[in-house]
Amino acid sequence: QSHAKQLAERNAMGEFEDAWDDEIEEESENEEGMEEEEEAGEGKKKRKKNSNNKLKLYLPGQPLEEGEVLEADQSVYVMLHNLDVRLPFLSFDVLEDKLGDERKNFPATAFVAAGTSVPGVRDNEILVMKMSNLHKTQQHDSDDEEDPDALDEDPVLEYKSIPHVGCVNRLRVMPQQKDNHIAATWSETGKVHIWDLSPYMNNLSVPTTPLPKTAKPLYTVHNHGREEGYALDWSPLDTGRLLSGDNNGLIYHTTVTASGCNTDSVAFKEHKSSVEDLQWSPSERNVFASCSSDQTVKIWDTRNKKRSAVSIRASGSDVNVITWNKKASYLLASGHDDGVFSVWDLRMFKGGPGAGPSPVATFKWHTAPITSIEWHPTEESVLAVSGDDDQLTLWDLSVEPDTEEEGRLTSNGVEIPPQLLFVHQGQSQIKELHWHRQIPGCVLSTSNSGFNIFKTIS
Repeated sequence: QSHAKQLAERNAMGEFEDAWDDEIEEESENEEGMEEEEEAGEGKKKRKKNSNNKLKLYLPGQPLEEGEVLEADQSVYVMLHNLDVRLPFLSFDVLEDKLGDERKNFPATAFVAAGTSVPGVRDNEILVMKMSNLHKTQQHDSDDEEDPDALDEDPVLEYKSIPHVGCVNRLRVMPQQKDNHIAATWSETGKVHIWDLSPYMNNLSVPTTPLPKTAKPLYTVHNHGREEGYALDWSPLDTGRLLSGDNNGLIYHTTVTASGCNTDSVAFKEHKSSVEDLQWSPSERNVFASCSSDQTVKIWDTRNKKRSAVSIRASGSDVNVITWNKKASYLLASGHDDGVFSVWDLRMFKGGPGAGPSPVATFKWHTAPITSIEWHPTEESVLAVSGDDDQLTLWDLSVEPDTEEEGRLTSNGVEIPPQLLFVHQGQSQIKELHWHRQIPGCVLSTSNSGFNIFKTIS
């Protein structure tokens, strides 16, 4: 495959694949092109190598016949780019830029902060990346005139690297990013570091901007001892308020201000097992939610560390991830180890023991643990979910089942929920996904096999 230009100090990061270059070759060199396309096979269709070369719809769980490979259906993507990475990253976050909101023009540009994950190795790194020249997906099979936004030019990756001691378990960027780009990282060493990424972001925007001679964190949270963790979240309402939860079940609250940083000495302590994820309320400044492998979701008031305000048993398996709806703040979604994800109406939650509300919606589509879940930043009914079954799914929960229409079934008899908008495939072991808040409908996802940035037609 043809590979993109890369503007970087060294070759450790990776490069963009041109996933569509092969399609032209394939028309003339049928079988050679096939093997190459298998590597870049995101999407929903498979091509059968036979005399008529017919495309047919592929549904997850169907076995591939001999000679069949997954191939992206380019007609359902507005944009689809794959970044090959030399070192995998478990976690990343989108950096806000000054290129404007509600961007719909192409080529697109995105800024991302990510942390590498090489377990047991001291030398990991934080990467501040600029992905530019992201053109619309080529649609070679279209009879329409060629879209001027879909020029066949290579995307460009530029990045800056910051040394990080230990694996980056999770990275979260403070949402208030107008002037500063502050990020927090959970290290496998048991420490939570707070970083100023502003100089690196500024250098990628204006290359003459100087970089610091030594890259050190602004502050380090030592309260977790040597116990590592994954749960991390910044308050969307109060600048500089950070929560971190560890595998010991402890949650600490840190405050970052211009004059310094401080971590409360007393932890929020009620979970019986590891804290897997944390989410601040988007509407109440002293309220946050936590989930744990003790199968519970808890709602807390920051003014009471002794006990949670509400605790519910959300699943019969570990609760891996939660997401709080930004637009309808009474909705919280949780993703579980059994592949189920549920949506909860917090208005039904009651305090005290024995409270057991039912979820307002539950979906069992994924066949392996849910690894990431996030509500759309502006569409309150839209949700993105990823799982260890190598699927990233997009859902619209406002879609109501049509009772007259017969249920659509997969090859193994599983009904396709009408709320399921899209299935994105082609990545192996998807770890995390995020919506891009400034490019409507754009989704970014990281996996063991690389990084995807895409936008679908739905």
